[in-house]
Amino acid sequence: MSAPHTGVQSGLLKGKRVLVTGVANHRSIAWSVARACVSDGARVGMTHQNSAFEMRVASLADKIGADLFGTLDVLHSEDVKRLKKRIEVEWGQLDGFVHALAFARRDALAGRYVDISAEQFEEALRVTCFSLTEMSEALSSLMLPGGSIVTLTSYGSEKVLPGYGLMGVAKAALESSVRYLAADLGETGIRVNAISAGPIKTISAGSIVGFKEMLEWNRSHSLLRRNVFAEEVANAAVYLLSNMSSATTGEIHHVDAGHHAQGMAHLRKW
Repeated sequence: MSAPHTGVQSGLLKGKRVLVTGVANHRSIAWSVARACVSDGARVGMTHQNSAFEMRVASLADKIGADLFGTLDVLHSEDVKRLKKRIEVEWGQLDGFVHALAFARRDALAGRYVDISAEQFEEALRVTCFSLTEMSEALSSLMLPGGSIVTLTSYGSEKVLPGYGLMGVAKAALESSVRYLAADLGETGIRVNAISAGPIKTISAGSIVGFKEMLEWNRSHSLLRRNVFAEEVANAAVYLLSNMSSATTGEIHHVDAGHHAQGMAHLRKW
């Protein structure tokens, strides 16, 4: 099945400057978001984590004519400061950014949550959650009223998902941060929202034990009886970055084919 209702060039982001972080390869949700932003008229900047991703992400940046391209490792605060300075010099101001950053060690996902170490916890929360706060503090000063910050979360923040472990806790903290950041930045007219995406085959999904079963469960237990596409998440990001969502902030917007609203298994086969 092909992704429905994607690739529409609406011009919703015409003239806006949008930074998209966390691009790893062509399967990344962040890549779909960057591509959708360009299609809708935005000037886009893209970041990747380190040199291991540089060549493949550089070719993607070239495909969409990204204005900015560089490294952002949020374990190093200097990277955030350096990025802010570059945006300030090359763009002057920022209209929005997409935080697509998350990390937890594989054994902290597959193992028991009760067994994780302080080091595993601190690393996961630093990358997945605190990085949003740190970036919001740094980059909001470059944003005018109407600016928008969007992050990515998942259903594992709400319910226990086998194989998701520490990431579920980190995403729950991320969602709480969205609300508190929305309160702090609301007085300056900046909005902060999250997209809770259904499971999608990405490079990070490969770290989740039983991900294939997760996909099948989501397909069979969602209201639309299917999984979602990265392009559909990207469409939601365009909306949240645009002026169409001018009164929406502190929101966790689900793009999961209705899985979060399903209370029990369907009682018939399809």
